[in-house]
Amino acid sequence: MFKKLVIIGATVLMLASCVTSPLGRQQLQLMPADQMDAMGIAAFKQLKQGTPTETKAEVNDYVTCVAKAVLEVSNTQAQQWEVLVFRDDTANAFALPGGKIGVHTGLLDIAENEHQLAAVIGHEIAHVLANHSNERVSQEFAVQQGLALAQALGNVQSPMGQTLMGLLGVGAQIGVMLPYSRLHESEADEMGLYLMAQAGFDPKESVRLWQNMSSQGGGEQPSEFFSTHPSHETRIEDLNNAMGKAMQLYQQAQAGGKNPRCQSQ
Repeated sequence: MFKKLVIIGATVLMLASCVTSPLGRQQLQLMPADQMDAMGIAAFKQLKQGTPTETKAEVNDYVTCVAKAVLEVSNTQAQQWEVLVFRDDTANAFALPGGKIGVHTGLLDIAENEHQLAAVIGHEIAHVLANHSNERVSQEFAVQQGLALAQALGNVQSPMGQTLMGLLGVGAQIGVMLPYSRLHESEADEMGLYLMAQAGFDPKESVRLWQNMSSQGGGEQPSEFFSTHPSHETRIEDLNNAMGKAMQLYQQAQAGGKNPRCQSQ
């Protein structure tokens, strides 16, 4: 009876926590939004304490200009976001719940202009808008609870039970967590493409950005099946498939006077 109640309770919790992403996909979100914001703010504080930040005003102004232009079309309060440039040679950027954006100086060597930088920042903001962090935390919780439930319902002390638990662990990681992560990346690519276009940045530059990324990495990536990110080729193909709508948004933005002119260093 207890086992049945556990299963029923877990099922009710999962169903009650299902929401819809901005692109219409069903999501599992178990964490309160304010708690996710608090986690993002705390993580950003730690990053600031452990990573040097860029001191050149022209670099900070450039990145902030691009970020603010994208944020202004994101249906969020742009002025409440904090944007920082970290002195790190890796080509990376991130956005966190709680309104935090970080851009590594190494990205500025790959993103050749404001449009390409907007593609990355739009992508990272999209992760926050789509509550991907909440979904990942919720998925991890669901996987762990599922494995615990399997332990409760099965004889895991037997050799077969131990083998089954090992397979469940691998299957949960490759079969559930990683594909969702690739899905998040693809969703953020599409949303970010539309955001940059709405802000007046040329969406075609997003494709050139990923071509730069591919060239910078020598074209080598882990197998897509075992990677948390789509391959460069997949991303470029997906961006091209969404380019028609993005170009319409870009043309509308241009006609409406949105023409950011953020000067690089």
